[in-house]
Amino acid sequence: MVWKITNSSKKQVDRYGVTIDQVVLPNGEEKTFSYLNITRGVCILPITENHEVVCLKQYRHAVKSWEWELPAGMIDGDGISPLEVAKKELEEETGYVAEHWLDLGSFYPSAGSTTEEIFLYAAAGLTPTQQKLENSEQIELHTVTMQELKDLISNGDFKHGAGLAAVLRYKFKTD
Repeated sequence: MVWKITNSSKKQVDRYGVTIDQVVLPNGEEKTFSYLNITRGVCILPITENHEVVCLKQYRHAVKSWEWELPAGMIDGDGISPLEVAKKELEEETGYVAEHWLDLGSFYPSAGSTTEEIFLYAAAGLTPTQQKLENSEQIELHTVTMQELKDLISNGDFKHGAGLAAVLRYKFKTD
């Protein structure tokens, strides 16, 4: 059963929207429920002709550390397809374009507290072009074997949620 919203307010904080809803639960209790409105995004698993993965090591200010990740980005604006954004992000962050794209579906990273939906892709047939980083992006490119990526994941060194989802979906689609 859907919760009945009796009042809703929205606030914008930088790039995030915060919604605060007054709701009536199915049992009749009233509750305040808040969540972040986050723009949809994409995440790409780039696979080389040698079946290696192009990974990023990127500084993330929120956690104050360098993190292993896959290329990813926000979908800015309506009417832009997730695949278009994935192609743009792959080229900007890695300096590669891809000939082949496999749609791996989408997922909600934290449906209990955000509206964020991330669309996942695998990309192959990579051709080098020019990396085009934004001024706030500090990115090191690394090409790793699937076993090395598995080890990074198993050891807990690769913590990128969208990247983990992309690897898992790819593994299930190709097994």
